[in-house]
Amino acid sequence: MFKNLVQRFSNVCETSEGNSDGGLRTRYYRTGKDPLFTSLEGVLSKRPGFRIVDSSKERGEIACELSEPIPSFLIITIVNVRPFETAVDFHLSTERPAILGNYKKLRGIALDLYKVLDKTHAYIGSGKNNE
Repeated sequence: MFKNLVQRFSNVCETSEGNSDGGLRTRYYRTGKDPLFTSLEGVLSKRPGFRIVDSSKERGEIACELSEPIPSFLIITIVNVRPFETAVDFHLSTERPAILGNYKKLRGIALDLYKVLDKTHAYIGSGKNNE
């Protein structure tokens, strides 16, 4: 319970392989890194309040500034694990003070982006390498 309270006021939310929150575990898609990278860039460039500030296909990273729903910074990491198996992780942070905390909104952004990827690419699992 104490951990949940502290987490609520966190200004950082990130997905990872062993995240205790099942919704925030690394997700894997049945596609190559380049097609997923290109489609994600397209999705981000069309979203209101999202502005891509850096993009490197070689490193598999996209950096975005967000003005909506809260001013924040997003780093997306895209890694080809095996042929036609690509992992995606998000790291969101904000400096905006909030009486009720920012974590829930940051978490919502990550989950929303995963939903978009789930619709456009074949989702094959999450936290697969943590088992």
